[in-house]
Amino acid sequence: MRTLYHPNREEIQFSSVLYALSDQIRLQIVTMLLEKNEQSCGALNIPIAKSTLSHHFKVLRESGVMYTRLEGTQRFISIREEDLNARFPGLLDVVVHATEPY
Repeated sequence: MRTLYHPNREEIQFSSVLYALSDQIRLQIVTMLLEKNEQSCGALNIPIAKSTLSHHFKVLRESGVMYTRLEGTQRFISIREEDLNARFPGLLDVVVHATEPY
């Protein structure tokens, strides 16, 4: 089984996180996961192609925003809240607040 790349806390770059959060679909994924905590990849109801969703998961994971846990044939995803808050205090709060409807 292949292992997935996750940057260490110290390796998470601000520019990579901002890039990952610059897409509307990825922002939607992040806000959904912040509300529901860990979810299986298939549990997120986002109406886009599976390959496109996988690409967004990869961008979020490789930027350090999201963690993917493998369990058998399933993948469970969660936001790396502790790591992001340690590296960039308050960033997730700003992201959530910015995506809330007025």
